[in-house]
Amino acid sequence: MPLSFPVPDLPPGLDTVRREVRAFLDGARKAGQFRPRVNSWLAYDPAFSRLCGEAGWIGMTWPKAYGGQERSALERYVVTEEMLAAGSPVGAHWIADRQSGPQIIRHGTDAVRREILPGIVKGEIYFGIGMSEPNAGSDLAAVASTGTKVEGGWKLNGRKIWTTNGWRVQYVIGLFRTAPRDEKARHAGLTQFVIDLSTSGIERRPIEDLTGAKDFSEMTFDDVFIPDSHVLGKPGQGWELVTGELAFERSGPERFLSVFPALAAATSVTDGDRSDSREIGRLVAHIGALRAMSLSVAGELQAGRLPNVEAALVKDLGNAHEQETPEVLRKLSAGGPMLGDYGYEHILAEAMMAAPSFSLRGGTPEVLRGIIARGLGLR
Repeated sequence: MPLSFPVPDLPPGLDTVRREVRAFLDGARKAGQFRPRVNSWLAYDPAFSRLCGEAGWIGMTWPKAYGGQERSALERYVVTEEMLAAGSPVGAHWIADRQSGPQIIRHGTDAVRREILPGIVKGEIYFGIGMSEPNAGSDLAAVASTGTKVEGGWKLNGRKIWTTNGWRVQYVIGLFRTAPRDEKARHAGLTQFVIDLSTSGIERRPIEDLTGAKDFSEMTFDDVFIPDSHVLGKPGQGWELVTGELAFERSGPERFLSVFPALAAATSVTDGDRSDSREIGRLVAHIGALRAMSLSVAGELQAGRLPNVEAALVKDLGNAHEQETPEVLRKLSAGGPMLGDYGYEHILAEAMMAAPSFSLRGGTPEVLRGIIARGLGLR
């Protein structure tokens, strides 16, 4: 299978959308509703998410019956990259808009769609991803948490870890083993569930990282009842659904724009000599190439295809770029990174602290390169 990054047909009106979202962001920034930061798609700010909902920037591509606007994936892409480039705090609604909502639209029951999707569109309902477990991080086929069939639904038991914002969102889509594990068919017997985290039997706790942030969490499930209506797809179809979902997670502009606000700020503080300009120009060129690849994947998703291999490549290359950028900027900066008063040094310090995590979330480089190698027939 050759890699393919076809240039998508851009719909008319993208420049208009870009001007509209820039005006929205400029107004919010001047009103003090946010200040630019790196890694902003993890910045949890429900008030800003509600502003985005009111402005129509969430669930843009979804059916009107569920509160969406039925706009194109490429229009949504423009909004997403503008939000990230501005460093706006979209973390509360990010996962719900990026992948949980589309997953429910594709594979959920109508009851679940009507229960959840309009609240996501309003910026009021937020999701986490219940995939990783203490002994099954990058190897999702090793998931051990179980779902047992009971009358009218399922009983869930087990643990999930590293769930982004899992201690404060209302829902997760969780992957559970619903049939005995078969070493000859490790991907069989898995099922995805839409889980209301207010359900009895669920305990959640935040995990504080070295920066003091509490973006991740651990969850335990003790005989948690989930009705049949909250199964995604069919029981046992979980692996197929998860791999399709990961194409949404791995290919977006957040894979190369997480540290963009630091790069943008650097252009006003470096001394402008030729070596500095050359280094910044090289990073900007990398963004241009990654953006073209990511935009291609967005076009493929809009066409109903699942470019999993291409998405994995975007994330792998994006990881490298986002981890290199803060280190390059540190070498160019006269003052160096420093937490404190808001400014370039503070933004750079945030970027440097966040950068080590970029090659973990959404799949490690080893996992991504394994996907790429299999897709190319190399293993």
